[in-house]
Amino acid sequence: MPGFSPKRTPAAAGIVRCNIAAFRYCYRMMTKTFFKLFSWILIAAVVFVTVSPIGLRPHTMLTVSFDRAAAFALIGCAFAIAYPRRWLSLTLFLLAAAFGIELMQFISPSRHPQFADASVKAAGAMVGMIAGKTVLIIRRVRIARMA
Repeated sequence: MPGFSPKRTPAAAGIVRCNIAAFRYCYRMMTKTFFKLFSWILIAAVVFVTVSPIGLRPHTMLTVSFDRAAAFALIGCAFAIAYPRRWLSLTLFLLAAAFGIELMQFISPSRHPQFADASVKAAGAMVGMIAGKTVLIIRRVRIARMA
C-alpha cells in the first residue's frame, strides 16, 4: 500500500506511546535497582579496604589521594543515580561516610586516620554527586526526545 504509514494511524500511535511508557518504566526500575545494589557494595568495599591492614590494600599506579577521590567519586555517582530525589540526604550521608570511614581506621593498628584524607574523600564524593546529576539530566533529555 503506497502512502500507508503506521505512525499516522491513531491505534499505532497509542501502541508506540504505550511501549515508550513501558520502556521508560522498565529502564528506570532496572537502573535504580542496579545502582542501589552497586552503590552499597561500593561502600562496603571501601569500608573493607579502609579498615583492613595496610598489606591487604590494593596497589595501583596512581597516587593514594587520587585513589581515594576516585573511589568516592564513583560512590557519589552511583548513589546520585540510585537515589535521584535525595540530594540533601545523600550529600550529608556521603560527607559523614567519608569522615566516618576515615575514623574507623582507629580500629586497625597499622592505619592512621588523617583529616586531609577524609577531606579528599569528601571532595571526591561531591564530584561524583555532580557527575551523577549530570548523567540523570542527560538521560532525562534523551528519554524526552523519544516521546
